Amino acid sequence: MPRMGVVRTRLWGSVSDSEQPADEELLEAFTQGDARAFETLLGRYRAPIYNFILRSVRDRERAADLTQETFLRVVQRADSFRGGSKLSTWIYAIARNLCIDHGRRMVFRRHQSLDAPMKQSEEKSSPMVDRVPSPAPVTDRDAIAKELQIRIAEAVEELPDDQREVFVLRQVQGLPFKDIAEVVGASENTVKSRMRYALERLQGALAEYQDYVRELSA
Repeated sequence: MPRMGVVRTRLWGSVSDSEQPADEELLEAFTQGDARAFETLLGRYRAPIYNFILRSVRDRERAADLTQETFLRVVQRADSFRGGSKLSTWIYAIARNLCIDHGRRMVFRRHQSLDAPMKQSEEKSSPMVDRVPSPAPVTDRDAIAKELQIRIAEAVEELPDDQREVFVLRQVQGLPFKDIAEVVGASENTVKSRMRYALERLQGALAEYQDYVRELSA
């Protein structure tokens, strides 16, 4: 196993914090038997993938299960990755396909908590808004800001699935349009169109808050 020793030295022995190994390099090391390389990948992508899945399935426990299944498939298919796209794009595509499969299984079993997550209790808060209580007194501006935050989350949840998916990948996950196109299996122009339609819908849904936004910006 001399090659393994070289990889481990390169990854863990002399790399500074500002020169972390690339995702693809970590996966290669993992396929050679370096479990620590996979732990690093998991640390990079577990939270983003969980958040992406959560916004699709709208159930925290289910999202955790699907996140685990995503990385299990990464492990199982590591040898099949050929570098035709970014590793991050490949992982997101696996997660998306699992969400689609889950949606098909749930199509006849949807219940109100999935259809209207913004009306749930604090114990099952909306995946789009973290409702953290603050000990400070709530001012009018705070109340407006919180109301606007919740309404934005509601408006995003009400987007058509294909538009919401692109919006989340772009605005929440920060993926470039080229990578989103690979994740969703559409052209880059199609992805940009979905994003434009999503923004137009959100602008219409939030039109009544334009005065509030100006007040908060003052």
